[in-house]
Amino acid sequence: MASLKRTTVVLPAGLKKRAMTLARKRKISFTEFVRQAVEQSAPLPLKRLKGKDPFFDDPIVFDGPVPPDLSINHDKYLYDEEP
Repeated sequence: MASLKRTTVVLPAGLKKRAMTLARKRKISFTEFVRQAVEQSAPLPLKRLKGKDPFFDDPIVFDGPVPPDLSINHDKYLYDEEP
């Protein structure tokens, strides 16, 4: 686990009570419940390759010019369906 940093958080009484109840039901500490809640709300950003777009640089996903009406008719191009 990464190094831990003590933090003080002030919560309304009702919110803390609900959080503590959920932590007990999950059989985890209140602290771990808060860690998980924050991690779920603030996940690490996906790393981008410098100067590359993984979607457009993948020849299996993208190969060649894009039709000018792709954003409007994407279902037609992807699924052979009319919009």
